[in-house]
Amino acid sequence: MDLTRNGPIALAENRLAWLDTRQRILARNVANADTPGFRPSDAAPFQEVLGRRRPGAAMVATDTHHMVSPNVSALAVQDRNVVERSRNGNAVSLDDEAIRLAETDQAHALAMGLHRKYLGLFRTALGRN
Repeated sequence: MDLTRNGPIALAENRLAWLDTRQRILARNVANADTPGFRPSDAAPFQEVLGRRRPGAAMVATDTHHMVSPNVSALAVQDRNVVERSRNGNAVSLDDEAIRLAETDQAHALAMGLHRKYLGLFRTALGRN
């Protein structure tokens, strides 16, 4: 059984790849903050991306009391709802982008920490401290 292809290690690596993609998208939004007519975008939610990579891993309702997940669009990058625009049609809010960048940074630190801890457990089990 290859634990790097499924399980916590693969999940952490998938999350890190998604966070890298989201960081690039948000950086592009900030870089185009003065571009006329530019509309910001964001990565699709991680749950949606993970569900597309592993279609057999979708939740199944086996009981009438189970909640059914809503159907989400399959777009990799989607436009966010824009509340305000500048006079030149640009819809980038640097405050919102800064918050999203900080959230992405925190999520990256968490995923890296989990990845390191899980690999540390393997090293300990193998006697390689």
